[in-house]
Amino acid sequence: MNQNFSTADGRNSEPENVDLLDMVIQLWRSKFTVIAFVVLFILLAAAYLFVAKEKWSSTAIVTMPDSGQIANYNNSMSVIYAQNKTNAPSVTDIQYRFFNRFNSLISALSEELDNQSKPENLVIEPAVKGQAMPLKISYVGSSAEEARKTLTSYIDKINQRVINELNQDLVTNINATMKDLKSSLDTQELVAKEKRDKRLQVLRQALVVAQQSNIKSTEVQQAESLSEDTLFVLGSDALSATIQNESTRPLPLSENYYTTLQSYMAVKALAHKADTAFSFQYVMKPNLPVRRDSPKRGLVLILAALLGGLAGSGYVLGRNAIRNYKSA
Repeated sequence: MNQNFSTADGRNSEPENVDLLDMVIQLWRSKFTVIAFVVLFILLAAAYLFVAKEKWSSTAIVTMPDSGQIANYNNSMSVIYAQNKTNAPSVTDIQYRFFNRFNSLISALSEELDNQSKPENLVIEPAVKGQAMPLKISYVGSSAEEARKTLTSYIDKINQRVINELNQDLVTNINATMKDLKSSLDTQELVAKEKRDKRLQVLRQALVVAQQSNIKSTEVQQAESLSEDTLFVLGSDALSATIQNESTRPLPLSENYYTTLQSYMAVKALAHKADTAFSFQYVMKPNLPVRRDSPKRGLVLILAALLGGLAGSGYVLGRNAIRNYKSA
């Protein structure tokens, strides 16, 4: 049922209805115009694809080094803390020490690259959501090979920096430990020397007493029971021989001295060992991407064709509407 509306001049007016069939007929009659728009948009899209910079992402997945990779560092720690094993770091502590340093430095590199005048896209994120390890590291380059090569270069660079820093820390630790052990050795030698000097002083005093008492030969059967005050009964001959022997024999060093010396020599030998070479372990090495991130050629061309069709259709319908309006 149609309702009629009266205008101010008394004419009836009916609401205008969109005639889809008429629109289709108009578009069909002007199909070449629509096709021209589609072709134009496709050509523009092709030009864009020709000049657009390609983006390729290479990805690597890394986790903390295994026990074999940090075995040399762990052995060094065991030698350094040989006299205080309770303070020695465990294998797991060392693994986390290496990987956390790697994670911190490569995250800092990512920020540095992003803040350059010509930013580079290095992304670090957990490979498994909610877990700190393993890490997924991605780099976006202008070609597949360039992306993989650059990512490998950055990972190797950070790894070497971590190794250098931790090895320098190890050298500092070694030097400090050697200094402490050498100080302990010097102290123990000094104490032993003081003991020998005191012993010689006691023997010399006993010799003086024996000479003054005209005691030339030993007058006791068991000298072990003698105190320092009664050593003179050994006689001047025995005391003189004991003094001569005591002056030339090695220092009376304790067993702890030789244990300390062994630790000192072991720590000193660490300087001749090979350095650790790994601060992480690859779960997946930087891959060679097979699909570019952008531009997506197929998608761009399809969108261009759709936009061209819409633009052409709009042009045709708008042009015809203007013509009908002018002719009315």
